[in-house]
Amino acid sequence: MANPPPKSFIKAATLFLSLFLFSPPSVAVDFLTASQNLTGAATLVSEKGFFELGFFSPRNSTNVYLGIWYKIIPIRTIVWVANRENPIVDSSAAVLKINTTTNVLVLLQDNAVVWLANTSKSVEIPKLQLLDNGNLVLKDAKSEVISWQSFDYPTDTLLPGMKLGWDFENGIQRRLSAWKSSDDPSPGSLTMEMMNTNYPEPAMWNGSKEFMRSGPWNGLQFSAKPTSALPILVYSYVNNKSELSYSYELINSSLIGRMVLNQTLTRREAWIWSDSEKNWKLYATMPRDYCDTYGLCGAFGSCNIELTPACQCLQGFHPKVPEKWNLMDYADGCVRNKPLNCSSTDKLGFAQIPGLKLPDTQLTWVNESMSLNECRDKCLRNCSCVAFANTDIRGSGSGCAIWLGDLIDIKVVRRGGQDLYVRMLASELETKKKTSSVVVGVIIGATVLVIAGLVLIGFYIIRSKRRSLEGMGKDLGQQEDLELPFLDLATISNATDNFASYNKLGEGGFGAVFRGRLADGQEIAVKRLSSYSRQGTEEFKNEVILIAKLQHRNLVKLLGCCIEGEEKMLIYEYMPNNSLDSFIFDNDRKKLLDWSKRFNIICGVARGILYLHQDSRLRIIHRDLKASNVLLDIDMNPKISDFGMARTFGGDQTEGNTRRVVGTYGYMAPEYAIDGQFSIKSDVFSFGILLLEIVSGKKNRGIFRPNQALNLIGHAWKLWNEGKPLELVDASMGESYALSEVLRCIHVSLLCLQQHPEDRPTMSNVVLMLSSESTLAQPKQPGFYMETGPVEAYSHSSKNESSTNELTITLMEAR
Repeated sequence: MANPPPKSFIKAATLFLSLFLFSPPSVAVDFLTASQNLTGAATLVSEKGFFELGFFSPRNSTNVYLGIWYKIIPIRTIVWVANRENPIVDSSAAVLKINTTTNVLVLLQDNAVVWLANTSKSVEIPKLQLLDNGNLVLKDAKSEVISWQSFDYPTDTLLPGMKLGWDFENGIQRRLSAWKSSDDPSPGSLTMEMMNTNYPEPAMWNGSKEFMRSGPWNGLQFSAKPTSALPILVYSYVNNKSELSYSYELINSSLIGRMVLNQTLTRREAWIWSDSEKNWKLYATMPRDYCDTYGLCGAFGSCNIELTPACQCLQGFHPKVPEKWNLMDYADGCVRNKPLNCSSTDKLGFAQIPGLKLPDTQLTWVNESMSLNECRDKCLRNCSCVAFANTDIRGSGSGCAIWLGDLIDIKVVRRGGQDLYVRMLASELETKKKTSSVVVGVIIGATVLVIAGLVLIGFYIIRSKRRSLEGMGKDLGQQEDLELPFLDLATISNATDNFASYNKLGEGGFGAVFRGRLADGQEIAVKRLSSYSRQGTEEFKNEVILIAKLQHRNLVKLLGCCIEGEEKMLIYEYMPNNSLDSFIFDNDRKKLLDWSKRFNIICGVARGILYLHQDSRLRIIHRDLKASNVLLDIDMNPKISDFGMARTFGGDQTEGNTRRVVGTYGYMAPEYAIDGQFSIKSDVFSFGILLLEIVSGKKNRGIFRPNQALNLIGHAWKLWNEGKPLELVDASMGESYALSEVLRCIHVSLLCLQQHPEDRPTMSNVVLMLSSESTLAQPKQPGFYMETGPVEAYSHSSKNESSTNELTITLMEAR
C-alpha cells in the first residue's frame, strides 16, 4: 500500500466520486462504466434505491471513508467500509477509479493508493454496480461475469444473502470484524469466522481468545441455537470442496435486517428495522446468556443456565478440584469417577445426554455416510474416542462425528440442541439405571399418598385466587383514564416461546421476567408474578394503575398487562442492555461504562426521579430505587422501572408514614427503615447511594476496610474527610474521566445521604447541582454511617447480590 501506484492508475479516465458527507447527492446512478465520470456530491445508488455508495465521516470524527449504507431508511447505517484501516484526511484530493488497463478498482488521495480492490479475473468492459442486496460488484458489461464484489470482503455487518466462511476456489476467507468504536471503523478485537475443521462451526474471538461458539451444523441449524416458535430468519449452510459457508435470509422479504458485531458490548446483534417507529429494533444477541461463555465449565463440564450452580459435571464425572468448584471456579473442569482402560475386561458403554450444544469440534473425526450404530462401533474400536453424535439430526439421524479429546464448552439447550453419547464403564450405566428405578418407585408411592390431600387443599386455594383475580380485573377495568391494552395469555405465551428458559432475563421479588416478541415484531419484556412472590395483588394493581399514567424518557414504558386464570403479567418495552447493576458490579462489563456513559446515566436517573416528585400528574415516591431497577436501552440511556412499591400523593403532600416498610437493604433512608416515615427525601437518599455505586463500581453492602466495618457510605465519608475522594473512583475507568464532574458527583451524593431529611436537597436541586458549576454546601455526616453499623442489616455483605436475586423487605413492622 505504501508503494507509489503505476501511472496507469493515475491516467485512467474512468470513474470519479467526489467527497460525499451529509448533503443530498446531486447525481445518482444505478451503475458506472469506464466512460462515465461523476463529480460534485455524487453517489452510486442501487437500482431500486435500497443502498447507496459514497463518502462519509463518522459522527465524531473528521476522517473520511468510502462506504455503503441504506438509502431507504432515515438513519444512516453503514454496512460496509472500503478504506477502514486507511482513512482519508484530505477529502478534496480523493478519487475512486476503475483502471481500464488492469481492471482494478482503486481509491486514490493525492495520487497515492488509499485502498485497492484487486482481482485476477479479466473483464473486457468493466462496470461498477451497487446491487439492491447491498453488494458492490465490478463486472464485465457484456458477459455480466463478476470479477470482484464487496460481499467477499465484509466488515462488521452480515447482510441477508452475504456468506460467512471460505471460498476455496478463489482463496477467500469471509469473516467479520467489529468497528473499533462508533467513531472508528478500523478493525477491533472482536471477530467472527467459520472454523475450517473436520466438523466446522462459527466462532467469535476477542483478540486471540475464543469467545463463544455457535456449535456445529446439525442439518437444521447450529446446535447452540434454541428452536424458535416464531422464527424470522432462515439459515443456509454449504460444506463441499469449493466452499464452506453459511448465510441467512429473512422469511418476510419485506423486512430490513442485518447482523453486526458490537465491540463495545462484545456481542453479535441481529437488528430489524421498524418502519412504524422509524428505528432499529434489536431481535437477538450472541452470547445469549452466561452459559455461552467459551469453556466456562472446563473439560467434561456442562453449563445449564436453569441450574444453580450453572456448571455441572457430566454423568460419570466429578470436579477435578472440588475446592475451586465450590468457589465457582470451574476452569479445571471434571475428571472421570473411574478411569477407562481399553485393555481391561470391563465392558464399555455410552451415556446418552440429550439437548446439548455439542462440544468444541477442533479434535473430531467425521464421516457423513455412517449410521448412528456404525458410529458407535467406530468409537468403541478407537481407544481415543470419548464421545460421538449424529452430524444430521433430520429424520432418524445420519452421519458420524467422533470426539478424540477432552469435551469442552458443552451447554444445555432447551427447545433445541442434540444428543451426545459419552463413553463410560457399563457398570456405571447399570448403577444409574438401578438407582433411577428405586427413586422412581419411591416417588410414585409417595405421590399416591400425597395427591389426595393436595387435591382438596388446591381446590380451595384456586377458588380463592380466582375470586381475587376476577376482582382485580374489575378494579382495573373501572379506571376511566387507564388506556392500557389487555393481552391474552395465548399471545404472551407465543411471544415468549411458552416462557422458554432461554428467554428468561432474570428474576426478582415479583417473579421472573421473560423476553418476547409479538406477532408484529415488537420486542417486549414480560414480568410474570410468581406463585411464591411476596409482592402480590396489591403491588400488581399499584404498578398497573400507576405506571400507565407516567410518560417520561427516563421511565420504562408499560405496554399492557395480562390477567387470565392464575396468571398476572405486566408487559414492558424491552431493554436490550438489561439493568444497571449487571454492568457496574461486573468486573468485565463495567469496563464498557466509561465516565461519559456513567454521567449520562446519573443525570437521566435524576431527571426521572424529578419527574416523579414534581412534574407528573401525581406526586410519586418510588421507595425502591436501586441499581437493578434502572434499566438501560440500546444506547445505554437509563429508565427507572418497578413501581410496585411506589406511593402517590396529591397536592403539596410530600411525606407519609407506614407500618409496612418496603424496599431493599442498603438503599433505604434511616427514617424510613427505622420509623416507617417516607418522603421525597427518602428517594433522594436512595439516589445518593446509587450515585456512589455508579462512581465507585461497588455495592453499598460491602466491607471496605478490613479493620473497620464500613459500608460504601462510611468508606466515602472517610475518604472525603481525609481529602482523598478520588480514591473512591472505579479503577476500571483508568484516568479517562472528567475530574470536576466526578468530584461534583461524589459531593452531591454525600449531600443526598445526610442523616436528617431536611438537610438533603430536593431532586430539582440535585439536577441543578449536577448541571452547573455553582459552589456546593459542605455535607454533614451521612445516615447509616458508623464503623460498627447502626442497623444490623446494613453491616452485612452479599457476595451474590444481583438484579435477579435482590433481597427486598416487604413486611417489616416499624418501631
